[in-house]
Amino acid sequence: MSHRARTGPVAWLAVPATVVLAAAAWLAVSASTRAADAPARGADALQARAADVPPSAPAATSAPARSLAATSPSPKLPGPGAKGIALSPRERARCASTASACADLTAHLTWLQADGRITYGPVRMEPGGASEPTPRGVFHVAWKAGPHYISTSYGVPIPYAVFFAAGGVAFHEGSLSTSSHGCIHLTMGAARYYNQHLPVGAEVEVF
Repeated sequence: MSHRARTGPVAWLAVPATVVLAAAAWLAVSASTRAADAPARGADALQARAADVPPSAPAATSAPARSLAATSPSPKLPGPGAKGIALSPRERARCASTASACADLTAHLTWLQADGRITYGPVRMEPGGASEPTPRGVFHVAWKAGPHYISTSYGVPIPYAVFFAAGGVAFHEGSLSTSSHGCIHLTMGAARYYNQHLPVGAEVEVF
């Protein structure tokens, strides 16, 4: 057998062994590199996840927050016409218990009552001036108008008018800083309330 034939298989086996050893060395280096980088990559991943959570976000195990409505007391709303105005015993005594509506021209106050008990007000009002004063006396509601009524005498809106005296004298919405033409000015809310709660025939006392 020739020398080439005898040594050929050995040379052929040596080449794959070299490749295998080189590959094993590369794999070992790669594995150690990945192991060294693993903590850093894990920290980066945790930091990235943490960045997605707002600083104020509650922990998953915290109890759900109660609503403000459930923890805060309900506000006490003022009653109809409540303005923090108190009547003196003398002012109350000046209006007969039989009257449903009372108007004090001197104090610029008006209120509604039933059997002498105040049911609405007192609220601020503005009566007529010296040239067109609001008449004093005991009257009765004659008729009522709606929210879009226009005065036939002056051509101006007088919403929710409640007419109670001759000459078109009425409770109605109007300025509280400008004298009326003999009527009694009220805020829009008060005028609407008077219109709704003073029936035709109700007694009105102006003093």
